[in-house]
Amino acid sequence: MTHDVTKSPQARRDLIQIADHIAQDHLDAAIRFLDAAEAACEFLAQTPEAGTLCTFRAPEAAGIRVWSIRGFQNFLVFYRPVPGGVDIIRVLHGAQDIESLFSG
Repeated sequence: MTHDVTKSPQARRDLIQIADHIAQDHLDAAIRFLDAAEAACEFLAQTPEAGTLCTFRAPEAAGIRVWSIRGFQNFLVFYRPVPGGVDIIRVLHGAQDIESLFSG
């Protein structure tokens, strides 16, 4: 059975921005980050309930879960389980004001 990973346009931008930032100092680390992020997304598509359910105040953020990227634990994948896979909503550094990013 295949499991689908859909990335929002913002999640795609997040991944590119993070990789670009890492690549400024360590190109190899940026490539490892992208590989690890992709592996995390694939894992979540197969095991969508693995992440922790978030409790954002904004109603439109209901059902969002979070999972850290292996080897890059400060970076978090925010996603929603959907039939047949997951929708990746954002990929963010844990030090960001995450609540404000999800409050409409």
